[in-house]
Amino acid sequence: MREGAQPRQAEVGGRYEVLHTDCPARDMVDHVTSRWGIWVLISLRSNDLRFYELRNSIQGISEKMLAQTLRALVQDGLIRREVEPTTPPQVTYGLSEFGQDVSEPLTDLFDRITQRLSPHSPG
Repeated sequence: MREGAQPRQAEVGGRYEVLHTDCPARDMVDHVTSRWGIWVLISLRSNDLRFYELRNSIQGISEKMLAQTLRALVQDGLIRREVEPTTPPQVTYGLSEFGQDVSEPLTDLFDRITQRLSPHSPG
């Protein structure tokens, strides 16, 4: 038996090992499941929104947190950011094809939870 922990590969058999700290998919999972990531993805499921429309659709999110969340999700390829060359520039956010795939089970999860809640539950 060797002393110390042996590093495991982040990719095993062609699949990512998301429980491994070096797994590149882990950051994306963290972004999607962050406090605001899920709500941004769900908010963009039905249509593209501009920054302030998105902020207004998600109660409780600050501009700073929305900007950080959008930046991470755009970088991950889940959200597309389109800038119209107007003065001032108009920026619209929407789900990429990958973002649609990822957000579908999140919407299903949300729907299942809300269907189980009592009609008198807060929220």
